[in-house]
Amino acid sequence: MLALLLAMSLSAPPPGFRQPRDEEGRFANLDPVESPGFGDLLKWQLDRTRTPDRAPVPRAEPDLGRLARPPGPGEGARLTWLGHSSFLVQLDGVSLLVDAALEEGIGPGAVVKRNVPPGVPIEKLPRIDACLVSHDHYDHLDLPTLEKVRCTVVAGLGQEALFRKAKLPYVPLGWWQSTPVGEVTVTFVPSQHSSQRGLGDRARTLWGGFVVQGSSATLYHAGDTGYFEGFAQIGRAFPGIDAAMLPIGAYEPRWFMRNMHVDPGEALQAFQDLGARTFVAMHWGTFKQSDEALDEPPRRLEAERVKRGIPGERVRVLAVGEALEVRAAERGASSGARAAAP
Repeated sequence: MLALLLAMSLSAPPPGFRQPRDEEGRFANLDPVESPGFGDLLKWQLDRTRTPDRAPVPRAEPDLGRLARPPGPGEGARLTWLGHSSFLVQLDGVSLLVDAALEEGIGPGAVVKRNVPPGVPIEKLPRIDACLVSHDHYDHLDLPTLEKVRCTVVAGLGQEALFRKAKLPYVPLGWWQSTPVGEVTVTFVPSQHSSQRGLGDRARTLWGGFVVQGSSATLYHAGDTGYFEGFAQIGRAFPGIDAAMLPIGAYEPRWFMRNMHVDPGEALQAFQDLGARTFVAMHWGTFKQSDEALDEPPRRLEAERVKRGIPGERVRVLAVGEALEVRAAERGASSGARAAAP
């Protein structure tokens, strides 16, 4: 029933907007950039700089009793970092999982193993109302996790066959389309990236980010993305974003990663373009996917923050399992966010 209500409530994109596609019908980015091809991948693998697959990452013990009750209307939002790009987002009585990858490994055969356990194990999650999936790469769309959670999936266009096979209710969204989950509105917004799960299916499903709006908080999750002019566009469409969950890892080497993954400096520029009040770091420390050390991104982020003169309380690097309470500016403190009591 929830899936039916969601599907019947889709909003339309802005007037005149057409979902970008190339001449072969594949989805395309707003900015005309090339995603790395197989030859680029091979060159990188042959020439890459090897750094350790393991590194210490801070962990916090989650308060499961607190997480069992989402904040109600007017009580703001709670963000709990589960590792990588996975968040438990709770507001207005609703619990959402975003890009949930909570198993021991990802990819075919779970070949890429976790560096740090998930902030909340699957079996200890609260009741989940919907899973939001930014795109179909294995570290963001982890079917074993979704099949255990078993709830409605909200994701980009073109993934009907995948979710039908998994017997998961699916609400497909194009860019700028919205759907309600309870009293919360979820909007799929552009990112600069691509999609692919196998041979020959590159860009056949749509990628993006999410804006989640409740009664007393507006949140943004970027998914995977390179730096693009769309951040400013999203900020104009959703003025007053209270917290922006932005990736800071998997950026080296730049010649290979630049168009698909921001580095910490670009993530801070995106934060400023969005006009958001609080930066929440993600996409680092969990899975080894690139050449920089697993624990390097927060150090780079802090150096860039100081260089740009952004107050420290506005840029948050959570421990895995740590929760952050977020409220709209008119209802909360000037920083807009505070750590939840452990």
